[in-house]
Amino acid sequence: MKLFGIPILSLVTWLPLLGAIILIFVPKTQKEVIRLFANVWALLCFLVSLPLVFNFDKSLRGLQFIEDYQWIPLIGARYQIGIDGLSLSMVILTTLLGVIAIFSSWSAINERLKEYYIFLLMLQTGMLGTFVAVDMFLFYVFWEVMLVPMYFLIGIWGSERRLYSAIKFFLYTLVGSVLVLLAIIKLYFMFPDTIASAPGAYQAAVETIAQGNQPMLAMLANAADTAISPNGTFNIWAMQAMGSARGINGFSLIPIGLQLWLFAGFAIGFAIKVPMFPFH
Repeated sequence: MKLFGIPILSLVTWLPLLGAIILIFVPKTQKEVIRLFANVWALLCFLVSLPLVFNFDKSLRGLQFIEDYQWIPLIGARYQIGIDGLSLSMVILTTLLGVIAIFSSWSAINERLKEYYIFLLMLQTGMLGTFVAVDMFLFYVFWEVMLVPMYFLIGIWGSERRLYSAIKFFLYTLVGSVLVLLAIIKLYFMFPDTIASAPGAYQAAVETIAQGNQPMLAMLANAADTAISPNGTFNIWAMQAMGSARGINGFSLIPIGLQLWLFAGFAIGFAIKVPMFPFH
């Protein structure tokens, strides 16, 4: 399905980033123009995502609105995106909350207003990308893209101890991201034929781990989950980051962004353990 001649899922994913790029060329002194543009653009992103709901066939299993293009042939990475029932709800929720987050900051943000909206729109594209990515390497890229604006949003516009929280957030997510990358590289050498497809690669990896043949891969996965997942016992950094994020405005996308690692595990887990779940 296309909208304005562009595949709709790519349009929904990249539209917030396009708005951020446009804002770069708006003079920072035009604060009211920046506010108005950001709010209108966020609303446009939400409206553009609605056709996904109306055209989603609930009777079908598997991914829909699939786009698959060659990206990095050397490592088998592809620009491969699609949505199922779970990721569809998260995409709509993200675009809706994007409208609420930007609207709630109309009068709350006055310092470096232009940069604030640029980072917020970048964050939205990163979040949407993690929800729609099917290729494992593409998921990793979107995940890393999402972390950059989160760091600046917490560090510049957060509440008390925001710089401390931002640095701690950066260090923990850096460690977790490196471990995730190592796990992906390990999977590439183990299953070069399935690494391009996240469900296939993960299923093969889980079956191998279940047989007790890959303790290193299991260790990397657990270590990455411990470092990144906000619900871990050791992750006081996540509570500090979310606490600082509350100072940004009345509503923030950052606490939601911190939970995306759990979404990935939840979605992939259901794809493996429950075959009828519409992920295949």
